[in-house]
Amino acid sequence: MIVLQPLASIDPDAVEALLDRAFGTDRHQRTAYKVRGSARPISPLSFAAVDDGVLVGSIQCWPVMLAGAGDGGGTMPLVMVGPVAVAPERQRDGIGRRLMERALAAADASDDIGAGLMLIGDPEYYGRVFGFTAERTARWRVPGPVERRRLLARGAHVPDVSGELGPALALPA
Repeated sequence: MIVLQPLASIDPDAVEALLDRAFGTDRHQRTAYKVRGSARPISPLSFAAVDDGVLVGSIQCWPVMLAGAGDGGGTMPLVMVGPVAVAPERQRDGIGRRLMERALAAADASDDIGAGLMLIGDPEYYGRVFGFTAERTARWRVPGPVERRRLLARGAHVPDVSGELGPALALPA
């Protein structure tokens, strides 16, 4: 039976091994890693899927900022959702969907996380299932290549302004 639990309760080396298996050892070169930089994941929004003591999935959420946001040139805090990693032999078992549902529910229920959510992913899936769209991200810049249609966001606090996505050290409490 799969149990979802806080990711902080899992050995970080096991999480890294799962991420390598799910995305490859070259994953650190991806744009998403550049966007979140050296920030630490947001613990209340990051979860692990464990089956009979074995880590089979994880989701991490990260504090990021949209800098130079709008005419005032300010910054807007956002939460970057992902990666959603599932052990290759367990993909298509609904584990990733359960992890996303748990992370999004935690974000929606949090009084401390007032930021909009964003991710880089498949718009057909994340739009249909979780309500993410590219409607407000067209003017966002990222520190690496990205297919514009895959830069997605959701939430009332997502700004429809120009700006550069990058890491944030912490979200306001």
